Amino acid sequence: MTHTVTILGATGSIGRSTTDLLAQHPERFRIGALVGGRDAAALAKLAREIGADFAALADESQGPALREALSGTGIANGAGDSAVLEAVARDADIVVAAVSGAAGLRPTHAALRLGRTVALANKESLVCAGDAFMRDAARFKATLLPVDSEHNALAQALGDGRVSDVTKMTITASGGPFRTWTKERIAAASPTEAAAHPTWSMGMKINIDSASLMNKGLELIEAHHLFAIEAERLDVIVHPQSIVHGLITWRDGAVTAGLAMPDMRVPIAHCLGLGDRLTIERGRSLDLAAVGSLTFEAADEVRFPCLRIARAALAEGGAAPTVMNAANEIAVAAFIRGEIGFYGIAELVERACEHFAPEYRSAPADVDEALAIDAHVRAWSAKALPSAA
Repeated sequence: MTHTVTILGATGSIGRSTTDLLAQHPERFRIGALVGGRDAAALAKLAREIGADFAALADESQGPALREALSGTGIANGAGDSAVLEAVARDADIVVAAVSGAAGLRPTHAALRLGRTVALANKESLVCAGDAFMRDAARFKATLLPVDSEHNALAQALGDGRVSDVTKMTITASGGPFRTWTKERIAAASPTEAAAHPTWSMGMKINIDSASLMNKGLELIEAHHLFAIEAERLDVIVHPQSIVHGLITWRDGAVTAGLAMPDMRVPIAHCLGLGDRLTIERGRSLDLAAVGSLTFEAADEVRFPCLRIARAALAEGGAAPTVMNAANEIAVAAFIRGEIGFYGIAELVERACEHFAPEYRSAPADVDEALAIDAHVRAWSAKALPSAA
């Protein structure tokens, strides 16, 4: 049986890993639509290589460039919000939601409302509007499959087990580039140093979130919604080898772990297979004897305060995670531009959470409300930057 796949965020790291897998199994998959951000040349090249039916860019201004690049190919294309939603509306069995940041909320939610199987790599959908997403997933009979390696490992380790029998779900962190650095050295880190992830290559913003451990905080919130599990039963542990991705601790003391080489094609393949295992060409098999040892450390919330802030936002609930994510996106962008230091990220995020706590006590009722909160917090955060003073 051939499945039609649509990829949101096709030119990013998850998108490219997905297209690599699809190309390995042409008898099982066809490409319905590809959605990119603003790189017309990259999207057109990818669409031609894998024979997509439709290609869309989020940046409307790049529409003419995309049309020119796809001229004569027969690949329908468009640009702007309406084109992105047209891509989502096209027939598909699986939608891979890999747009980074809050920008992924609306197209991911549109796929969910159509009752699609959504392979979810856009964690911000659940961070910013988790209650609404999970409620609508049930309402429209959509299936959410976790692409993040940690949540995919948890899902596989959980198997047919009951969450009520779980005492703890633990996601792992590599520790990022600053795992062994002092707080003083971290404070002076450059954007290039922060983006130099020791294991994964995920794009600059996500790599910096990994350096601050904010990425782990976002993943805790994502796990809370995906598995309907309380914050008290969620934890993070640092594991530099990135072999163990998630652990389930059962009420009887047994622990089930999900292990794999650090290759995003592994969780993507698990989602695309829809219950059948896909072979990954050029994949590295896990050889524990060759790895030699697996080590674990407690996460340090003093050197990495973003994890503490994220835990607090999860515990507070309501719109606190929405506020936190919006402020973090503004802060990371300011750090990349050199306007604030590394610890300025956590400082701005914490200020935003404190400032908006009285205003946004209730969780967003829907995606529109989540995006309105997101826009409000972004505007405030931009004005709160030192460069805006």
